[in-house]
Amino acid sequence: MSALWGGAPRRASALCPGMAAGPGLREELEQRLKDLGIAVTTAEHPEVLTVDEMMAHVGHMRGGHSKNLFLKDKKKKGFWLVTVLHDRQVDLNHLAKKLGLGSGNLRFANEDAMLEKLRVGQGCATPLALFCDHGDVSFVLDAAFLEGGHEKVYFHPMTNCATMGLSPEDFLKFVKSTGHDPIIVHFNEDIQQKWKVYGVQQPNWSQIPMLEPRDRNNILEMRGIIRELC
Repeated sequence: MSALWGGAPRRASALCPGMAAGPGLREELEQRLKDLGIAVTTAEHPEVLTVDEMMAHVGHMRGGHSKNLFLKDKKKKGFWLVTVLHDRQVDLNHLAKKLGLGSGNLRFANEDAMLEKLRVGQGCATPLALFCDHGDVSFVLDAAFLEGGHEKVYFHPMTNCATMGLSPEDFLKFVKSTGHDPIIVHFNEDIQQKWKVYGVQQPNWSQIPMLEPRDRNNILEMRGIIRELC
């Protein structure tokens, strides 16, 4: 559920560990959900800054857990919130091309931008913060949340000291109530197609061909495919 940040581990936001940018935002979210008639279950836990830390506390809760990437388009200056299953590996170059942005145009936005647009800091990135956006953030959703047969899907409720679960149908209802029409992406189809191109039918290490990548990007992409399937 927390955003994926490159480089060395970073400190929690100086605002307040596990808290959103403004007081009362979690309460405002809960009231919005109540007004929509959406029932939720919430688990409180220590502050978490990584997916691994999160899953140590909520992995026993059955359903679709999430990882959230807050990105920017370096050419159009737009922002993207990408929500995928917690163990999904995302190739930003491939995703950018799929969204029609061109390879290399998606990169991680800084924490200041996320605080401004979604009013949450590092470790708290969540689609439940979309009610704070005023039309500057496009929302990309992993199709597996809606088509994976999950009874519940889980996200941070404006704080990384808790995890909130709701049905996929209610989650989509909430997202649309914020004025966002999610862009649904089928990541698995892309992965399966790439394995077909590489001549491999299933994720078996002994079958992976010895490729001669043309550049570093090809190497990183291949590693991402292997992590996804094995």
